[in-house]
This record gives sequence, structure tokens and C-alpha cells, in this order.
Amino acid sequence: MGILYSTMKFLRFQDHIEALRNHSVIAPVHIRIKPTNRCNHDCWYCAYKVDHLQLGEEMVEADTIPEEKMFEIADDIITMGVKAVTFSGGGEPLLYKPLPKVMEKLANGGVKVAALSNGSNLKGGMGQAFARYATWIRLSLDGWDDESFSKIRGVKHGEFSRILENVQNFAAMGSQCVIGISFIITKENYEHIAEACALFKKAGANHCKLSGVVVSNSGKENNDYHRPIMEPVSAQIRQALRLVDDHFSVIDHYHELEERFDKSYTFCPYQLFLPVIGADLGVYTCHDKAYNREGLLGSIRDRPFKDFWLSEENRMKIENFNPSTQCRHHCVAHSRNLAILEYLAIDPDHAVFV
Repeated sequence: MGILYSTMKFLRFQDHIEALRNHSVIAPVHIRIKPTNRCNHDCWYCAYKVDHLQLGEEMVEADTIPEEKMFEIADDIITMGVKAVTFSGGGEPLLYKPLPKVMEKLANGGVKVAALSNGSNLKGGMGQAFARYATWIRLSLDGWDDESFSKIRGVKHGEFSRILENVQNFAAMGSQCVIGISFIITKENYEHIAEACALFKKAGANHCKLSGVVVSNSGKENNDYHRPIMEPVSAQIRQALRLVDDHFSVIDHYHELEERFDKSYTFCPYQLFLPVIGADLGVYTCHDKAYNREGLLGSIRDRPFKDFWLSEENRMKIENFNPSTQCRHHCVAHSRNLAILEYLAIDPDHAVFV
């Protein structure tokens, strides 16, 4: 299997590079859709629920995309030539009952589909739909046993074991869908990273991605949180890496967080590659600005997504969005933006001197 995570994926889409150069808008490569804001877990660090993080500050938990509107969006996505859709939260996307039918429609229309999930509903017809239509699914699991998981997630004792059983049953289907685990490192679980990775591997997961929890809108405060545990975390990660083989990998994304907060650039190119459609039918610049007024490009409640996305209104919103003033918080696309902006800035006369 090739590299799954890379900042260089944008190089495959030269039409989007030219659109950035020409200050025009074309169909996104990838769209993240948040079908519902309802969730059956209550994670203490969830940026959509806690008051001290900006993500989701205007989210309404009752919001859900109506089924008819979802299929209208799917039709537009297929017509526009969008390459991929990831379903995520907001809430827990696998609680959205029409999802299997939506995935089938997208897949049959040539669109690759994936999801970020807590894994509680990866079973029955929903599990079969992912086995049949999805390219990947990544489950957020940050405990190492039932007790720890219950405390972190605010769920009933035994939920961790039930989700691991879902992973085992899904892996046993023999699907081509890659199943990954996202393990968010906190002061509660950092001593159990290798132990948890071993459990995920045994259950049949293909990889485990390790990331540090975000606890503040301040980069310094995040680094202050992680600094006391960085050395033992590194030791745990080295131990976890011993589990790597042809069937299981450990992806180390644990790093200093402060660099992803302050932005020196005044334009965000990644909007053109991966915008977000929220359960409120707002279209947002990215995952980190979802349900946030600053990140709202516009609403598709009363118009098709295609009409809005290709409008002059949207082009101007994208053009005038300034990360140096509007994104002084954690940004998952920061390294990708730096790579794209560097690529766009290369002097053509000197580019041949490789």
C-alpha cells in the first residue's frame, strides 16, 4: 500500500493549481460533509462541544441534513466531478440513517467515499455499506480498556469492547476498505499508547494515527499541556512502531502544535481543494472553521450546492478570506497551505534548475 497521508497530494490536481493562479473557482477535489450534529459520545476534548475552543461555536446539535437535500447535494457532487467525499462530525455520521444509500449513489457516480467515526454503528447494514462502497474509515478510539474509554468518552462501560468487536467483524468481511484508528494523545492515556496500538492491530485495523489533543486556541497553551509528557510519549511511540509490519502501520503525527496557530500568509488555497458542508447547510472554508461565522462562505439551504460554489459570491469570499487574521488557532491544513503557496511562488525561469 502506498502513502496514505501526505502534504503533496495537491500536485495531482493541476487544474486546481491553475485556478488558484487565475483567481477562479472550480469544483473541489474533496468535500467533507457533516450529515448530522447528533452524537452518542461525549468526549471531554470535543472541539464542537467545549466552550474554550472556537470550533463549532455556533453549532446546533439538533441540525441534520434532510434526506432530499442530501441527495440533491450528491447529484451536484457527481455532476461537478468532485473526486471524494468524507462524512464526519459535528456529530456521529454513522447515526445518519440515509448514509448507506447516499454512499451507494456517490460510489456509483464515480465518487470515492470515506468517513471519520466513533465506530459504534459500524455494524449491520451500515457496516456492509462501508465494506462495499468506502475507500477508508477512521475510528476515533482513545482508550485502552473499557474503564478508560468510558471516562474519556462519557459512555457506558463495555463500549470500548463493543467497538473493537465491530472492528474485528468489519475486518473479517475481507473488504478493500482501509480501517484506521485515530488515537488522540492526552495526559490520561499517554502511558498506554503502545498497549492500545497492539489491541487495534489484533482487532484487524490497518493503521493507527497518533495525534496530540488540542486543549486551547493558544498554541503556547497547547505546547505547555504536552511538554511534560513529550518524552514518555516518544518512548511509547517507539514501542508502538515495533508493531509495524506489512498489514499494520503506526502514523506518528504527534508534534509541537504552536506552529499550526499563527499564519503569516494572507490567502488559504486549501479552500479550493477541501471545503465543508455542515448539517446546518452552511458551506465552510474548512473543518477548523466549521460552524464558525468567520469560516462561513454561504448557505445552500435555498439553492443547490453547485450554483453556490461556482458563484461570484463564493469566489470573492474565498479570495478575501485572510488566515493571518481569521485563523489564529489550530489548522489541520497549515502544512499543506505552506506547500501549495511555496509551489505557486516558484519562479518559472528558475524552476528548471532542479
